[in-house]
Amino acid sequence: MRKMIAGSVLALVIAGATVSSAFAGTEKALKRDGWITHETSIPFKELYPRLKDAIKTTKLRHITTASASAGAKGRGITIPGNRVVGVYNNFFAVRMLEASVAAGMEAPIRFYLTENPKGGSNLSYKIPTEVFRPYFEDGGSDLKNMARELDGLFDQIAQETIKE
Repeated sequence: MRKMIAGSVLALVIAGATVSSAFAGTEKALKRDGWITHETSIPFKELYPRLKDAIKTTKLRHITTASASAGAKGRGITIPGNRVVGVYNNFFAVRMLEASVAAGMEAPIRFYLTENPKGGSNLSYKIPTEVFRPYFEDGGSDLKNMARELDGLFDQIAQETIKE
């Protein structure tokens, strides 16, 4: 019985260390030049539906999604929640490609949702002007203007998603 209890305690300690290490560096990772990160008290499981609803209020569309935590869960592994959501619209795609074919590599632009170790969640994204900055020399003012327009739409989506 003692071995069983000791083993259970050890398993809990290891699990706690694994979860702690999984969160390690989260805050630093999301504080990068050219990124915006909103720390929220919104539970992680509620953030994605809110983001989808906020996207619908703009002319942008939800294009892709991927979640390492959902994939890991399917393998019986628990890691902090995360989800990448690609957002764009063909209207912007055509404008982008007319300005710079190389910039096409960046579409769709993504939001990054992460579970916060404090119990809420984070909504992060790389500012669209920063995403497209490497292509400004190719795409000139047309690409810069489009990126600025996307800056406003991403901010609008973020504000709508995180409002209480």
